[in-house]
Amino acid sequence: MSVAPVEQRLGFAEPVALRTGWRVLPSRIFTLCVVELQKIRHDRTEIYTRAIQPVLWLAVYGETFTRIRAIPTGKVPYLDYLAPGIIAQSAMFIAIFYGIQIIWERDAGVLTKLLVTPTPRAALITGKAFAAGVKALIQALVVLVFAAILGVGMTANPLKLLGVAVLVVLGSGFFSCLSMSIAGIVLSRDRLMGIGQAITMPLFFSSTALYPISVMPGWLQPITRVNPLTYEVDGLRSLLIGTGGHLPLDFAVLFGATVLSITAASALLPRLAR
Repeated sequence: MSVAPVEQRLGFAEPVALRTGWRVLPSRIFTLCVVELQKIRHDRTEIYTRAIQPVLWLAVYGETFTRIRAIPTGKVPYLDYLAPGIIAQSAMFIAIFYGIQIIWERDAGVLTKLLVTPTPRAALITGKAFAAGVKALIQALVVLVFAAILGVGMTANPLKLLGVAVLVVLGSGFFSCLSMSIAGIVLSRDRLMGIGQAITMPLFFSSTALYPISVMPGWLQPITRVNPLTYEVDGLRSLLIGTGGHLPLDFAVLFGATVLSITAASALLPRLAR
């Protein structure tokens, strides 16, 4: 007859199944993230093509508005002011169509196979969210290098750059999970593509990526204050060019929004697989 471990007989140890589940969760998230990132090795075209738009924003829009000085940014050159906003924008554009990929996996039968494994739904969603964050980091690096070439004055402090990476990953995680949540509702690539195109530019223009909130019309300012992209831009601007933002609030809002979006996407995932 088997004897239970002393810790369990005394009531100090947690159940084996629960302990195993919590131990397995991080490794499952990491594995799923690596699987997603391996797709980049087979097709790097996406990285190169997506780098074109942020480069054009900096080179054309940023340089032009720096010269005409149409947007008040205080003592900060407009190109410096714009660069963190373009980093956040490029990360959002990568993540916001992530739901299309999960619909493709549903159509190919991959999603159904994943859902019948012991892997928690939250691990599946979180792994994809982290993969979107890593892709966004690659994009952010491209923007940072090009901004430096244009003469944008940015920090070289390793701790601040680490904070930038965390903000980019959180922001991308939120928008990728938002996309997967929408996919769980509309269930169609065509509908998701239409909704994604309909919300990306309003999210971008209703944030502080291009201009400060003080120059916005009164009806737009409340929308800006509930837009997660605003907090990502504010945090990036504070860390990269030292504009004195509200970093604790920025990190808290993005972390909370990401957790909520992971929860929502995880709850809608079985509906997508039916």
